[in-house]
Amino acid sequence: MNRGILYGIGCYVIWGLLPLYWKALQEVPAVEILANRVVWSLIFVVGLLILRQNWRWLRPALHQRRILLTFAATATLLAVNWFTYIWAVNAGYVIETSLGYFINPLVNVLLGVLFLREQLRRGQVAALSLAVLGVAYLTFSYGAFPWIALTLAFTFAFYGLLRKTAPLAAAEGLALETAVLFLPAVIYMLLLFRTGTASFAQGNLQTTLLLIGVGVVTAIPMLLFAAAARRITLTNIGLLQYIAPTMQFLLGVYVFNEAFGKEQLVGFGLIWMALLVYSAEAVWVGRGKHHSPAIKEAGRT
Repeated sequence: MNRGILYGIGCYVIWGLLPLYWKALQEVPAVEILANRVVWSLIFVVGLLILRQNWRWLRPALHQRRILLTFAATATLLAVNWFTYIWAVNAGYVIETSLGYFINPLVNVLLGVLFLREQLRRGQVAALSLAVLGVAYLTFSYGAFPWIALTLAFTFAFYGLLRKTAPLAAAEGLALETAVLFLPAVIYMLLLFRTGTASFAQGNLQTTLLLIGVGVVTAIPMLLFAAAARRITLTNIGLLQYIAPTMQFLLGVYVFNEAFGKEQLVGFGLIWMALLVYSAEAVWVGRGKHHSPAIKEAGRT
């Protein structure tokens, strides 16, 4: 099997299993988990960069205001996304978090139209329409807006949009993002230590080790994703990305026994149909480009 495919599968399987990790930290407040995630992710990535002896990117990045502002924005989006996800999992909304990552590809398409002036194809219009119907049905059938799912979908989509234009690779970008968030995270952790309410080091050993481990479970899938993206097509990445929300959904229903009734089935069904249309259309367009004589000729030059 293509190594890029294996990297992609590994990345999305880890993301799909993350609810189990956050549930193991259920007694720790989401803000404290987030602070530890920032600190230990930075430490892990910096250690990796030291091993690689890869620091040539740092000086140019620190001297370009556009890069700093971009990564300040991506760091903020990442913090909101991480906090929402951690809180939602431990509050018993794993199924709704899966919904957020199911609709994320369709939000990416919408942002491409709004900000990159991309043209919607018919299949994409149909997929977006079905997704909107699904979200509307879930909203009206439950009388509550699915804000968790939409927060996750839109923060990650805007994060992807900004990172698409940023010049740094995965490890370097994550290092800069977590560096932006590092000071407030450390200040918060020190305040917890001062009041004697910290879970890290002041709690049991298992909790402390799990909090240290959040840096590893954060950085490794992001690095695997970057490695996969360099080796396989966007169409393949697009198909593999459903592994994570599917696993999250199954965990929510069968492991955490969250409620999933007829109303949710109809709403999710519409969104799954949207994803089927979206994926089929992407594969069709990808094959058309692959067999295009112009593209074949361009590939020879």
